[in-house]
Amino acid sequence: MRSEKEQQLSELPENVKESALLVGVDPSEQERSGSFFQVDQNVLCARSVQPGVEVLSTEAALRQYGGLKEYFWQAVDPTKDEFTRAAAAESVPKGYFIRTAPGVETIYPLQACLYIGKEGMAQKVHNVIIAEEGSHLHIITGCTIDTHIKSGLHIGVSEFFVKKNASVTFTMVHNWAEEVEVRPRTVAHVAEGGTFITNYVCLKPVKMLQLYPTVHLNGRGARVVANSVVYGRKDSVIDTGFRAFLKAEGTSAENIARAVATDRAKIIARGHMIGEVPGIKAHIECRGLVLSKAASIHAIPELEAKRENLEMSHEAAVGKIAEKEILYLMARGLSADEATAAIIRGFLNVDLTGLPAKLKKEIDKIMAMELAI
Repeated sequence: MRSEKEQQLSELPENVKESALLVGVDPSEQERSGSFFQVDQNVLCARSVQPGVEVLSTEAALRQYGGLKEYFWQAVDPTKDEFTRAAAAESVPKGYFIRTAPGVETIYPLQACLYIGKEGMAQKVHNVIIAEEGSHLHIITGCTIDTHIKSGLHIGVSEFFVKKNASVTFTMVHNWAEEVEVRPRTVAHVAEGGTFITNYVCLKPVKMLQLYPTVHLNGRGARVVANSVVYGRKDSVIDTGFRAFLKAEGTSAENIARAVATDRAKIIARGHMIGEVPGIKAHIECRGLVLSKAASIHAIPELEAKRENLEMSHEAAVGKIAEKEILYLMARGLSADEATAAIIRGFLNVDLTGLPAKLKKEIDKIMAMELAI
């Protein structure tokens, strides 16, 4: 295997490149500030092409920076559950390390692909992302599998540190299979004036997905926006949510979720905002569509106010497609299936905040392809 500096993504097998493209990772690396690619537990490449932007494997970063003592396992508790313990037990941690120098803005997004290529593989990654003071970072992470894979496990620990007046926009696209279990464990710390935007898209069946990122808004004026688009099909069990601790005056948090469940899929959509000081704003919005009798969506919005003089709100709505909407589109020449698909696409068309125009077009293209029901 080549070193992570030598591997060219354009040399990957065609089936791997095709799978990567479906989650927004471009093997040509055009209009990207850097790339990371991991297959199973093997890092194929980790490189940056922009000064002031650092992309390393976690293993290399730990060697180069004396164990990353200020960051490694400082946001996520390694004893939180069996999955964090499994990741912590790895003698040679895998995953990526990304850092922007103070005041640097990524010209193009960075891209990272976490790929499972072996049947039954338990892939464990530990990512550390740091945006130094005044820097602005865009990342798209695509998690996917080889076309012949039926089962596997993905454990992804991600620790984000957004420094004063910095911003991180993190867009994650998942494309798994019916017998794959997925356990991301994500925590972010945001300093004064910092912004953390997280966009999540999952449109393919998965055996069990458990996703509940937590953000700590530690400094005055810090902000987080969390968007998620989930389409549960077949026997998928999707337990997804978002939690924010608003710890300083002027902090704000917004969580917008769209969920569609069909076949026998079960979706739990959680949202939890904890206001710890006066002068904060928080909002949760969850909307769902249930398309079959055996499918279900359970929306759980929580607001926890620990002080007076704060502003917190939530709204949740779960329903089905109105027959009159289908009939309206059918009267204009669409079949029943085409009308249903059009309505679902419109429902899931959430404005994913903070994306560069080029990247937004790529994500829109992926969603259009996957929702061509």
